[in-house]
Amino acid sequence: MCKAIAKIGFFLIMGFPLACSQRSKQESPAVSPALPQIKKEAEPDSGKSKKNIVFYGNSLTAGYGIDPAEAFPHLIQKKLDSLHRPYQVINAGLSGETSSDGNTRIDWVLRQPLDIFILELGGNDGLRGIPLSETSRNLQSIIDKVKSKYPAAKFILAGMKIPPNMGQKYSSEFSTLFRQLAAKNHLSFIPFLLEGVGGIPELNQSDGIHPNVEGHKIVAENVWKVLEPLL
Repeated sequence: MCKAIAKIGFFLIMGFPLACSQRSKQESPAVSPALPQIKKEAEPDSGKSKKNIVFYGNSLTAGYGIDPAEAFPHLIQKKLDSLHRPYQVINAGLSGETSSDGNTRIDWVLRQPLDIFILELGGNDGLRGIPLSETSRNLQSIIDKVKSKYPAAKFILAGMKIPPNMGQKYSSEFSTLFRQLAAKNHLSFIPFLLEGVGGIPELNQSDGIHPNVEGHKIVAENVWKVLEPLL
């Protein structure tokens, strides 16, 4: 669970969304945190090649607290299948992951060929007050590694916001760093992954942090708006 869980009451009172990640209930104890199982949301059709879309993130991507089939990456797969688009979603989310953890893990994940890469990391950094320069450096390193290995791949960066518990200046600059990275690297950009979900009790689980089933449906739509033009 989140290391700063004691602060949840404050976050809920303030009404601010929180990008905290927690160790997922779905994780197997036998799985190493550095080398988690990667879930393929659909198997390629026989005789028909599918392109890979890799979702790389923390508990939001992993679908903490709900059935994996109801998490937004799987909902994207269902949307693709309904439109007969030849894409396979690969969920490489890992609960509790920071940008530093993600930078360490990315080389292993890149063993899997990919055509579209969606990066959702950094929320835990903000919650823990990790220096913005460090978060930016780690995310940039992930971007560089993906582009170096798969230069033709399309890239989406998911933005995140945090409450001002670390100070208004920190929280403001935190959300800005995602936009700056997207502009610097010419990436497609989701301004705020939890738009329309963060801070709304009925769309989140009892922890007030992670989207519930209905919340994930909205997150999927936020992603789809940016993903669809790239297909």
